[in-house]
Amino acid sequence: MEAKNHIVALVVAAGRGERAGGAVAKQFAMLAGKPVVAHSVDAFLAHGGIDGVVVVTGADQIGQMQTALGQRQLLGIVEGGATRRESVLAGLQAIEAQGGAFQVLIHDAARPLFPQAVIDRLLAGLDGTAGAVPVLPVADTLAMSDHALGDVVPREQLVRVQTPQAFRFDAILAAHRLWPGGSEATDDAQILRAAELEVAIVEGDPMLEKITQRQDFASAEARLAARASVRTAMGYDVHRLVAGEELWLGGILIPHEKGLSGHSDADVVLHALTDALLGTIGAGDIGMHFPPSDPQWRGVSSDRFLEHAAGLVEQAGGAVEHVDLTIICEAPKIGPYRDAMRIRIAALLRVDIARVSIKATTTERLGFTGRGEGIAAQAIATVRISGDL
Repeated sequence: MEAKNHIVALVVAAGRGERAGGAVAKQFAMLAGKPVVAHSVDAFLAHGGIDGVVVVTGADQIGQMQTALGQRQLLGIVEGGATRRESVLAGLQAIEAQGGAFQVLIHDAARPLFPQAVIDRLLAGLDGTAGAVPVLPVADTLAMSDHALGDVVPREQLVRVQTPQAFRFDAILAAHRLWPGGSEATDDAQILRAAELEVAIVEGDPMLEKITQRQDFASAEARLAARASVRTAMGYDVHRLVAGEELWLGGILIPHEKGLSGHSDADVVLHALTDALLGTIGAGDIGMHFPPSDPQWRGVSSDRFLEHAAGLVEQAGGAVEHVDLTIICEAPKIGPYRDAMRIRIAALLRVDIARVSIKATTTERLGFTGRGEGIAAQAIATVRISGDL
């Protein structure tokens, strides 16, 4: 990569998160329909000034991280160290190995919600200095404590330091390498200051509260809900039934004397649902993303189309709330395959099966579906889109 004007985001997600409870580390826990770590990654990917994202995770969490982030285009997923500082250094060295960068933003995945404006302020704050961090004023009274209330600590010159923190890449990498052994720092700004370099401050944001305890998930959900909107869109598709083709419906291969004809596997159910999801974020239709004139999509599984649309919804800050599908045909009977379709679609969308509804109807032998010439499908998708953070 060209380092001259390159800006990279480094997301640190190598912790265990014991205090947050739950069966999985908090970076993999679900928040508003997607893993906690995905919120930070999506925010950086959506910002026009960020050229790439590197994620650092535990040595035994690489596969879990790949699953959590799906098809998102990253510069890499890097194995972290035993401490946060060692994990950050591993990420910085990975960026160096790829050609380095001009500036880097280092962020803790445990702070999943942050406005794009914070990134703008950080990048502006780096003008003329080696580092910049977002801060908030301290509003509460602060006091010393030793089993009883002690003296009040003046708060006028105190601030709460948040992440992401922005740095000149060469400066923060050198500062990490100079850090003395036997001690740890709670953030990267301390490491830069220890190298006797200045750290500027910019305005932080309450959305950047850290998830530490289990109850913090509810608070984060509430903050998201306050800025969220619900969108609904429809999709429709139809394909001809012909002899000699396999019949794929809802991601399931169904035994039948005829199959659907199309450029891909012609799964009308997944095609209709793909269009519905694309509609919720104004991303056009399936033909724009997978043109039938392109030979690479000939015979391909429609699973890929649906996963692509779902990924775009996630990157737009969306989470699938519910999908409702109606299959229109005289034959085959859909009932025996309904639950298998629901399970498959739920897996592709990474939602609970309760969020997937599948119905079937006929046209009383009227029209092309009534004559058994084809199968049609209608889809309605409802998603929740986080507000413009």
